[in-house]
Amino acid sequence: MRKMYTKIGEIAESIPSVTPDTKCGFVNGLFKQNPKLEGVAVVEGNGHPQLLMRSRFYQKIGTQYGYNLYMGRPVRLVVNNQPLVVDYEDPITEVSIQAMNRSDEDLYEGVIVTKDGSLYGAVSIRSLLLAVADIRAEMAIFMNPLTGLPGNRIIEDRLHQSVQQEFFSVLYIDLDHFKTYNDSYGFKMGDELIQATANLLRRYFTDDFLGHIGGDDFIAILSHHDFEPICQQVLVEFEKQKLEFYNEEDWRNQYVMGESRDGVYAAIPLTSLSIAVVTNRVRAYKHVDEIVEEATRIKKICKSTPGSVSYADHEVSQDAGMQVQS
Repeated sequence: MRKMYTKIGEIAESIPSVTPDTKCGFVNGLFKQNPKLEGVAVVEGNGHPQLLMRSRFYQKIGTQYGYNLYMGRPVRLVVNNQPLVVDYEDPITEVSIQAMNRSDEDLYEGVIVTKDGSLYGAVSIRSLLLAVADIRAEMAIFMNPLTGLPGNRIIEDRLHQSVQQEFFSVLYIDLDHFKTYNDSYGFKMGDELIQATANLLRRYFTDDFLGHIGGDDFIAILSHHDFEPICQQVLVEFEKQKLEFYNEEDWRNQYVMGESRDGVYAAIPLTSLSIAVVTNRVRAYKHVDEIVEEATRIKKICKSTPGSVSYADHEVSQDAGMQVQS
């Protein structure tokens, strides 16, 4: 099986380097000796790398007087002194976005890769696009088919990454009384409610990781502690949105007749949203299991509170939280 790379440095290839004072004639010789060589790095005394692509080089010397003008002169006159320079650890997907946002003139130039501040290698646009395609194909396997959100394998990886971050907030989001809704309105409407919830969450977690654990359970991972405004907005919007999923009678009654957890046929409240928040604001977490355990504890408190609610770990002991009811 072909290995999937995620860091730009993993697909970088070595590239010849010269100094800015190197004569263009010498670089011309390098390109002629290796027809597959796409470019050379031009490294200044301070270690800052620049890039000279084969295409740029021959555009310069291919003019009417270019050959005679440049062959005996230093390569600094034809080099791209503002190439895209990235670090070995940078994600391939992020580098591809940076590369595609360049001007048309630089769009197909390679990407310089450094490691520990020194030249490591270069990545061609072809190699970059192939790597991105591999990542997308691999991720598609682990996406939830109903919502298209990342599934459990990707979620687990992101949780392990979050433990290493200086700041994180993990939001476990799920629908309350969803089984009763599914039983009353059918699987098709149940799936539509889950999809609508996923789309709602997408609108508010555009800059954060959002995953679909399965069923009616979601997770959002933030690299900060400013989760309160987002939670409040999500709860309010969910309460507005759910009106579309109930008939007039059930909405007026604010309950659906169904089987309770005890197996008793009774009036079950309308579906609501619970958000259990675990952060490292007041407690350090070394393992993902600790986060899951704390989230499970907070979710029980959310479930015991009527309506759409949000509780965070630091709030639970104070009996505080956000609550929104229809």
